[in-house]
Amino acid sequence: MGKENVPKDGGMILAVNHKSNWDPIFAGHIVRVQLRFMAKADLFKNKLFGGLIKKLGAFSDTARQRRYRCYKGAFSILKNNDAMLIFPEGHRIKNGKRVKAKLGVSMIAVYAKVPVIPLCISGEYKPFHKVTVTFGEPITFEEYYGKKPDNETLQTLADEVMQTIYSFDNTDIKKIGEQK
Repeated sequence: MGKENVPKDGGMILAVNHKSNWDPIFAGHIVRVQLRFMAKADLFKNKLFGGLIKKLGAFSDTARQRRYRCYKGAFSILKNNDAMLIFPEGHRIKNGKRVKAKLGVSMIAVYAKVPVIPLCISGEYKPFHKVTVTFGEPITFEEYYGKKPDNETLQTLADEVMQTIYSFDNTDIKKIGEQK
């Protein structure tokens, strides 16, 4: 649903909830544009899986260089008018929990001056289970372009993106901080 919200070209961030290692593969298949995304270095240790995700647009990071390489890589990708896949949670979230977004999604969007397309994948990647994909309308932070918003503002913007994604989720989910 909402696939018409994805621009045909130009730099953009596809912000997706992250519950499975299959998310980048699934998102890339649905969007049908080459997506670039950062993946932790450990995922490249398995040559077969590492080769697969590299072909799908993954680039490696290391814990020490993660923030610097992530931002540098993101700006380079978006400057080339390519699409970047970002998981605002920062890592996989299991058991349907809701967490606060990391502010990187909004910082990159503001400084790269690109729209954020919220995407929610709900359901389970299991045989005979329904998976629903919902794209939201592009979110732009134009009022902040060319400015240096503080971390509190960037966090508020990132949380707006994450709440939009969560608003499309039709599974049994837990609110931020709620215990199972």
